[in-house]
Amino acid sequence: MVKVWYFGMNRRYNDLNTYLRALYDCRVQKISIDAGLSCPNRDGSVSTGGCIYCNARGSGTGALARGLSVTQQLLQGQKALFQRYKAKKFLAYFQSFSNTYGPVEKLKLLYDEALAVADVVGLSIGTRPDCVSQSVLELLQDYAQSYLIWIEYGLQSANDTTLELINRGHNFKCFKDAVRTTVNRGIKICAHVILGLPHETRADMLRTAQSIAELEIDGIKLHLLYVVKGSRLETLHRQGKYRCLEQQEYVDLVCDFLERIPRHMIIQRLTGDPHPEELAAPQWSLKKGETLAKIRETLEKRDSWQGMLVDNRGGKL
Repeated sequence: MVKVWYFGMNRRYNDLNTYLRALYDCRVQKISIDAGLSCPNRDGSVSTGGCIYCNARGSGTGALARGLSVTQQLLQGQKALFQRYKAKKFLAYFQSFSNTYGPVEKLKLLYDEALAVADVVGLSIGTRPDCVSQSVLELLQDYAQSYLIWIEYGLQSANDTTLELINRGHNFKCFKDAVRTTVNRGIKICAHVILGLPHETRADMLRTAQSIAELEIDGIKLHLLYVVKGSRLETLHRQGKYRCLEQQEYVDLVCDFLERIPRHMIIQRLTGDPHPEELAAPQWSLKKGETLAKIRETLEKRDSWQGMLVDNRGGKL
């Protein structure tokens, strides 16, 4: 069995910062971009109202509504991230809503604007698996010849019953199809998964880990399901129909998940960043540093690491 040192000194999972530093020999940071795009799960193409955990802001910064262009958002982000982390290179992270949802001509203008900013070395594009056309993939494939291109597909769960319950608007097959059509284009693929979705058991969540492990995916983001004000989930929570995970409960699930994710996958995130003014519950989700420390401590205590329970092809050992 491969030992912990596979990941380097004192590392038990493949973190994004180390991966990017190895590529560019400096600190590289993502800058979140609000491009003013929409979502088929809100505009009626698939559904209206969005997923039950999403509010009208779509997990975005609201920067475009404040009059900031893509370029202005990037320049502000560069200044702040240099001051905080001494970052020298940046990825433009198109985050709000579905960032491949629109005419390819419009998308190209947005992506070109981002890549024209000095020291932006690539794009990270958050979207849905039902929002990527052949023409968009061809555009991203062209960019990937010169830039680092990540496409981040929101899956959330491999359980179709859960996806229907949260009004996701697509099934697991749709996600697998999107991955299959994206591979072999030079585009890096990241999957988003939410832990703590309504009615999901530990077994359900670990089946999602196993399902992802079997696909050609380069990275993963894990999120805690927290309750956002103005979402349908807030109503369920207020009515006592949804219980948030406790902090240690979430930490244990993350460690369980990591053990089942192949060693080559880049762990882009282990918990989310709720906007404090939008958060209804749980309040511990604002303690990101503490949660990450507990994850590291739990892995140490278990003497476990990413991929411990799978081989390099994603199968069980």
